[in-house]
Amino acid sequence: MSDGFNQPKIAINRVYTRLGDGGQTALVGGQKVAKDDLRIAAYGTVDELNAFVGAARQSLLETDDDGCHALAETLRRVQHALFNLGSILATLPEDQHPAQPRVTEADVTGLEVEMDRCNDDLSPLRSFVLPGGHRANCDLHVCRTVCRRAERELVSLARATEVDEVSIAYLNRLSDAFFVWSRWSSFRLEVPETLWEPNAATPDT
Repeated sequence: MSDGFNQPKIAINRVYTRLGDGGQTALVGGQKVAKDDLRIAAYGTVDELNAFVGAARQSLLETDDDGCHALAETLRRVQHALFNLGSILATLPEDQHPAQPRVTEADVTGLEVEMDRCNDDLSPLRSFVLPGGHRANCDLHVCRTVCRRAERELVSLARATEVDEVSIAYLNRLSDAFFVWSRWSSFRLEVPETLWEPNAATPDT
């Protein structure tokens, strides 16, 4: 775990402030922006993703499998990384400082290591796989799709202003990881995968 980031300096004494009633919110540097600003949309979706990761983590913890419990611990680290990502996205480039929390190349590499480890247990796919089979698999697929949306919004933000390329790379790799983890959780729980069959969409007549 990195110890080079500043610890948060916040005090939440009251949740509502009424300051955002006019449709604006404040960035870390104090600048007021509209709540539908590209930057707010990007880190808002990262926050949404974090909530879904929490749900997936709980689903894994509710299984009886030690491997799923270990994956839940990995997801806990992902949640911290997503908060780090949200911190840097909530700050304009000119206000960012070196010790501010953010995702790093080490975080990206760590996801690749985790995926490679899980993939060693999995057979190659011969078709696309449908979400389902057990709750953890479904939750991880929801995480995958929300992560892709966060990535798209971050790419849109990058067209308008400076965005750290590592942030985009992290979300790109993380969405891949959710896919691998969804398959791996099914493997650990011995739940068969449902492969996409194009002709299965039409009912028999």
